[in-house]
Order: sequence, then C-alpha cells, then structure tokens
Amino acid sequence: MKLPLLTILIIFLYASALAQQDSIEEVPITKVAIATIKIEGFPDFLAADGRDVWITNRKKIEKISLGHSTPVMTVAVSQPCGAMATGFGSLWVANCTDKAIYRIDRKSGNVIASIATGLASKYGELSLAVGAGSVWVLSDSAGILTRINPQTNTIQASIKVKPFSYCAAFGYGAVWITNCGQIQYHRNGEVTALDPGSIQKIDPKTNQVIATITVGFAPNFLAAGEKAIWVLNEGDGSVSRINPDTNQITATIDAKVSGWGGDISAGAGTVWLRGNKTFFLVAVDPKHNAVSKRYGPVCGSGAVRVAKNIVWVSAHDINTVWAIKK
Repeated sequence: MKLPLLTILIIFLYASALAQQDSIEEVPITKVAIATIKIEGFPDFLAADGRDVWITNRKKIEKISLGHSTPVMTVAVSQPCGAMATGFGSLWVANCTDKAIYRIDRKSGNVIASIATGLASKYGELSLAVGAGSVWVLSDSAGILTRINPQTNTIQASIKVKPFSYCAAFGYGAVWITNCGQIQYHRNGEVTALDPGSIQKIDPKTNQVIATITVGFAPNFLAAGEKAIWVLNEGDGSVSRINPDTNQITATIDAKVSGWGGDISAGAGTVWLRGNKTFFLVAVDPKHNAVSKRYGPVCGSGAVRVAKNIVWVSAHDINTVWAIKK
C-alpha cells in the first residue's frame, strides 16, 4: 500500500527529531561549571535569592553565593524538607519535624514565625509557592492546599484539592499543583502510582479549582516560566508543557529522566531537569520543545534552580553544588 506524500513527510520529520534527540552529546558538568562548592551533610533542595541560592541541609539551611567556597549564612532548622520559596523579604521553609512552615528573614537569618500547617508529603518531597500576596503549601495528603497570609503569618484559607497533591508553583495569575496519583518510590529508583495523576489550577481570587489537566505518569515537581507551566512526570521521565491561558497540553517531551528524586526549574531561556538514575541534568529548549543539552555524570539525586542567569545544581550523594552561567 502506498503512503500519501504528507504521511511520508511526517514520518521522516518525526524520525529526524528522534535521531537528533539521540545524538545529543552528554557534557561533563565540570567543563561548564563556573563554581564547584563542597558542602558537608546532605545539601539538597534549592531556592533562588537574586543570583544566590538557599539550600536545605541536615538540621539547617544555608545560603550559597558566587565567589565564596563556603556558605555565607546558616540557619538552624531541625528538619528542613522540600523546595523552599522566597517572598515578602523572607525565605519560607517546610520543617518535617513539626510539620510547620518557617518564615526566615533573608538578611538576618532570624526565624520570624512558625506556622503550623501540616505537610502533605511524609517524605518531604514537596514544594512551596509564593504569589497573589500569599504563601501556598500542600498540607494534607487527603487533598488540602493551605494559603498563608504573610501580613499576619496565619492560615488564610484551606482549599480542597485532589488527594496525593504535594507540589505547588505560582505563575500566570494562578496556583498550579500536581496530583501524583499516590506515588510510590522503589529502591531501584522506579516510580509507580495507583493512577496517572494530574495538574490542578487554582484561582487565587476565589480559592477554587478551575481546571484539572491530565499529564504524564506520576507528575510531581513543576515550574512556571518561559511562557508555560512545565511538569516533570517522574513515572515515565517526560515533561508536559501546559498553556496557562487555555489549560491545554501543547507538548510532551521525552526527556528520559524517569525515577524518583528529580526536580525542574524554568528560566534563562531554558527548562532545566534534574535527573537521578538516567541523566544528571537535562536542558530543554522551550522554543522547540526538545532536549538541547545533557550533562553528566549521574551522581544521585538533588535539585536545580535558576537564579537570574545562574543555574545552581545540587547532588546530596556527593555533597556538591555547581553553578552554571547561562
């Protein structure tokens, strides 16, 4: 049977795209890093603060700055967990010991407030969001998004969402959260879930869910930026691109970063994926919705954050943080 010319052309272009993806050379992180910093303990989740970053560690959080080989500030927190957020002159940190959100002055390092919210993830695999004059955290695995008023350091609202929602991001006038589908982590790095999972969009004006979007398998961390919402699907290693105006998926990118322990950040003209068992770091070009670079070597789990034009990457298994200038 003869195939129509248009069909042949589509197949050719698809095959060419696959070939291009497979031909991407892995670049050693040491060749492109402008700084390599060794930090004892368990340096993990990151939050941007100008060109600097804050990082979670054992029983503390620390601030890292270019030009310094050691942290420039250390704040005691008994068990910091998840991705932190900055806003309202403060750093907001989830503490897994007492399941509270700590507000820390970014200049002095003083703990301003502790807000008892509860935390949805017992493993600390979560992320906070700042936007619409509030701080947002998933506070109960049954499906509760808690809104904190930074003027009073109290809970302003509790919003019902889908169960097993852990990560939040703010962008394009809305709060976006992942429902991971009761994600389960395995020792070999594999991720499974009882259902595929989805993304929910919350309108901060009404505190109501206004969209539920099916994405890839076992979505967890997400990022807002580069004209889209980007979702890392830990179950299949793909990235879903969502148009924040239409709430539709406009691209699904096979980034091959499946497995637990991943992270995602959008900025400096790129979407950055922190892998674990497959690739160490992957750069996605948002103009073409395709992987543009891969970095190695694989060195366990960690995080990635864009701080203006600096990309910070952590690897807690080898106590190292790198900075890349974009």
